[in-house]
Amino acid sequence: MITGKNYIGDKLSSDSSVSFKTFNPLLNVENNILFFEASDNEIEKSTKLANDAFKKFKQVPTSERSIFLNQISDELKLISDDIVKIYCSETGLSEARCLAELTRTINQLKSFAKLLLEGSFQEVSIDTSIPDRKPVQKPDLRRMLMPIGPVVVFGASNFPLAYSTAGGDTASALAAGCPVILKSHPMHAGTGELVAAAIIRAAKKTNMPNGVFSNLNSKGIEVGVKLVCNSYVKAVGFTGSLKGGRAIYDLASKRENPIPVFAEMGSVNPVLIFPNKLKKEYAELAEKYAKSITIGSGQFCTNPGIIVSFESENFSLFIDKLVEEIENISPSCMLHPNIHKSYNDGLENIKKNKNVAFLTKKDLKLNDNFPKHVISTVTAKKFIEDKNLQHEVFGPSSLLVRCEDKDEMLDVIESMDGQLTGTILAYENDEFLTQEIINALELKVGRIIFNGVPTGVEVCPSMTHGGPYPASTDSRFSAVGTNSIKRWLRPVSFQDFPQNFLPDELKNSNPLSIERSINGITTRNDDSDFKI
Repeated sequence: MITGKNYIGDKLSSDSSVSFKTFNPLLNVENNILFFEASDNEIEKSTKLANDAFKKFKQVPTSERSIFLNQISDELKLISDDIVKIYCSETGLSEARCLAELTRTINQLKSFAKLLLEGSFQEVSIDTSIPDRKPVQKPDLRRMLMPIGPVVVFGASNFPLAYSTAGGDTASALAAGCPVILKSHPMHAGTGELVAAAIIRAAKKTNMPNGVFSNLNSKGIEVGVKLVCNSYVKAVGFTGSLKGGRAIYDLASKRENPIPVFAEMGSVNPVLIFPNKLKKEYAELAEKYAKSITIGSGQFCTNPGIIVSFESENFSLFIDKLVEEIENISPSCMLHPNIHKSYNDGLENIKKNKNVAFLTKKDLKLNDNFPKHVISTVTAKKFIEDKNLQHEVFGPSSLLVRCEDKDEMLDVIESMDGQLTGTILAYENDEFLTQEIINALELKVGRIIFNGVPTGVEVCPSMTHGGPYPASTDSRFSAVGTNSIKRWLRPVSFQDFPQNFLPDELKNSNPLSIERSINGITTRNDDSDFKI
């Protein structure tokens, strides 16, 4: 049952007089359940509880944290029918999309549970002492990554499961040993409460400290602002707009004790198409990219918002085919009237530019919150001149940029800000594809794709979901995959410590049998092979 209340640890609470309802964009009506925004008192209680829980949770063995994460996934499976019902009513998305996202969420939890047993994420390094080294003896030094403290996670509007309550940020933070205070997204607060209750049940069943997880509702930005500024909070995870992510980053940096913000923000994900590929596959590429641009109403952070190629007959054929394909795809419901309005506002801003031509002309009578699919085009010169054309338009649209030659394509790439992805559509022997272009694109993105589509983010250790600003606030880290756990860890070195006071990960005997570097040699063995 959904109560509309906040979870302060394992207790439900509703102190505030501020309330709100979620919205069904498909029916274009408010849902019935009333949700209560977290009060200042509830914010303070949840953060203090998380701080107290951290002292215990960071000491919980990784094997037990693994059991906790697996239990969360089990609890989610048990309530999958309930999740589908509320998810669809709050998003306008289909049951199939919900189940796919729920499966991804569960698999993410399981992948972090497995990582905890394997142990290499802690990057244990041991350099043993050399007492008789001249002129100065070498100390015994042992280093590992340790949890940073309570983490605030902001739920994402476009992924109510995979990037929200029990999503990648939460799963990776809990795996790291960090309690989580979840700032629930107001567009899917009911989905958030159901998932939060599952996490709380899992915490109780596996004897995790109370306060390891809290779920706070919010109608506007106030709760998020207060959480970011709270002294108990040691890091923030965010997925959303550039405006929102930058505001959080600025708040965190102005604190008396600044904290890291790992925000995944705006990206237009440029796609470069080369001549030989166009000549032989323009129709297939147009069909593939029409689907990529419109999937999920274009509400993916990896939506291909910019497509770049050379002025040619084949590019013209591709453009015509892309317009045809995209106009034949039925529009689907966007997540919320506010998102639909922002999308239309973004298109209107582009329309004000007299150098941009809108190519999709089909006049459709659309239901409320259903967007028009839009393809527009501009020359490379005008694209480079106007930075406004490089801003993300969150929805099913793409701007096609026409270059005169390789040098102009290079100028287009170099004019762009940081991106999550960059895609190359080419044959390996295409004379227009140079190492210089590849190197320029590499400097701008977190993931380079060859002959694929950017939509679809595989969850695995080799995935990088981040990139230079404004794609993310810290390009050294990924928001997806098991390596995302490193956002919530910090290195600590122990010098000349007695064995009985060392963490198990650093003891000579390696009781956890994890992978470690000992005097530069990687091994899972204990001290029998080394002079320690």
